[in-house]
Amino acid sequence: MGPLTDHLIVISFDCLSGLDFPTLETLPNFRKLLINSSYCKNVKTIYPSVTYPCHATIVTGKLPKNHGIINNTLLQPGKVSPDWYWYRRDIQGTTLYDEAKQQGMSTAALLWPVTAKANIDYNMPEIFANRRWHHQIPVSLVNGSSLYQLEMNKKFGHIRKGLSQPELDDFVLEAAVETIRMKKPNLLLVHFTDLDTKRHETGFSSQEAIAAIKRHDNRLGRIMDAVKLAGIEQKSTIIAIGDHSAIDESKVLKPNVLFHEHGLLNVGKNNKVIDWKAYCKSCDGSAYIYIKNHDPRTIKMVRQLLTRSEIEAIWSSEEASRFGADPNCSLMIEAARDYYFHESVEGTFIDEITQKDVASKKYTKACHGYSPEKKDYDTLFIASGKGIQSGHVLPSMHLIDEGPTLARLLGLDLGKVDGRVVEEILIL
Repeated sequence: MGPLTDHLIVISFDCLSGLDFPTLETLPNFRKLLINSSYCKNVKTIYPSVTYPCHATIVTGKLPKNHGIINNTLLQPGKVSPDWYWYRRDIQGTTLYDEAKQQGMSTAALLWPVTAKANIDYNMPEIFANRRWHHQIPVSLVNGSSLYQLEMNKKFGHIRKGLSQPELDDFVLEAAVETIRMKKPNLLLVHFTDLDTKRHETGFSSQEAIAAIKRHDNRLGRIMDAVKLAGIEQKSTIIAIGDHSAIDESKVLKPNVLFHEHGLLNVGKNNKVIDWKAYCKSCDGSAYIYIKNHDPRTIKMVRQLLTRSEIEAIWSSEEASRFGADPNCSLMIEAARDYYFHESVEGTFIDEITQKDVASKKYTKACHGYSPEKKDYDTLFIASGKGIQSGHVLPSMHLIDEGPTLARLLGLDLGKVDGRVVEEILIL
């Protein structure tokens, strides 16, 4: 099973939705990519549909319960800012970049989630300083390729303004273009978050979100130009993908408030959780409910507390596992449209989101994490270049299919996966 391409460039546009496809068709660089591509605008995402589980799925071909990244952040009740699943060690089993490295291929990753301390040649991991005594640059350097990151920061660090967008993605773009030009890696993974940030801040269809999509079109064009200038265009494959969609919300549900009121959760100073029998761990549009020792009486009580019109579904642990989510939860809940979940124990169960809340970053205007079965919630997949059929439109596919398909393009095998190789788009 030989490789179908020499250079695989995977660009993840975080929060790019199937609903964005008509807009993409009007933009010069996405239109150019689409001309000889195979694509799918109905890609079912995973559950919970949040960024870190999605990106672990993309490089493993597995559901969250099988690769281990079951949420963005760890279950750490009482911590003001829980740690994220930043580290490669958090992923169970192999990944696309591990297999590529094992076969002697050169690898690069720019702000790709869950790659801290990964064995990647040129690695700028997505990890941020999460404690007062941490500083961003050393945190990044120690968890990725130090010399490479120093080189990129020296050349392009002036573009960045902390973690703010669009400057962060502009910095990542320049680093990606330079990496293609200087390193010509066999596998390059790039993660852009501009659109996701703007949708959280301003809503799904806002002018700011549309402007971010247009900036992404320019970024895609720059990467395509870089491939051409590097002299590897005929030997390269470009994959442009989203990881999940998003839904506007105007109200926040806080199950931990109910748990506190009913003696299932205790708080100390500053409303900090100090002990709990039941805890709601948010995935935004969905949430895990963890119950100590899976106590049946507590589970029954929690079900009764959460049987409300604002909560669309209450899944058992077995059902959550069947969907691919964390089998260790006691329950999983899905918010109705216009609502999302928050872990706060303060105030009332339901909060109306104000502009002041959004400005202070207390709450968002749109989010994800919802069930992949939500209407109009698909993401998309566009593949073009060496090894890809021209003009093949897939009626549907699943995020778990992307890993094995990307692996096949490089002549790699991810082993036991939950998805399949989408052979109909490949020139075998």
